[in-house]
Amino acid sequence: MRLYTRTGDKGKTSIIGGRVDKDDTRVEAYGTVDEVNCFVGQAMQELDSEIFSDVLTDLERIQHELFDCGGDLANISEKWESKLQKDSIDYLEKRIDEFVKEAPELERFILPGGTKPSASIHLARTVTRRAERLVVKLLKADPKTPEVALQYINRLSDYFFALARVINYRLNVKDVEYVRSAKVFRDGKRKEEK
Repeated sequence: MRLYTRTGDKGKTSIIGGRVDKDDTRVEAYGTVDEVNCFVGQAMQELDSEIFSDVLTDLERIQHELFDCGGDLANISEKWESKLQKDSIDYLEKRIDEFVKEAPELERFILPGGTKPSASIHLARTVTRRAERLVVKLLKADPKTPEVALQYINRLSDYFFALARVINYRLNVKDVEYVRSAKVFRDGKRKEEK
């Protein structure tokens, strides 16, 4: 198999159902989802398999779901059915709730870091937020884009935040609070959510 095709040498790329410019919002969106997937893979290599066996199972599942999400975003075919489904969002919400109960209560914003794997997950979280902004932009340009992709990406960034805290907690490293932060959380949730 030859890896290069030369078909993109003029700035166009193939997607499901056609071709678009390589700087198209759709390409930016699914490319950023791919970037998230790479950071997840990197973080997985930093996690102890005994302490984080449940998390590694989650992250492998998430990697598959990110591929599904990227495929959904790369589609302009009329016949496409979304691979990503609501049960993936439900699973993330269940795990977020479990992580919030496991980690110490949070009142203020925290600085990304603490441990190397936690910092890597925070990096995945911020790239996920960038992907979310691009999916919002794509939805405005093409309302046929599956909304489940946006919902999943939004929930995934919350999952990563909760996971980064659990990683530090399980490794006995305290989160560093942002010193100028007001008390913005109550019972592990943002105040404005109540």
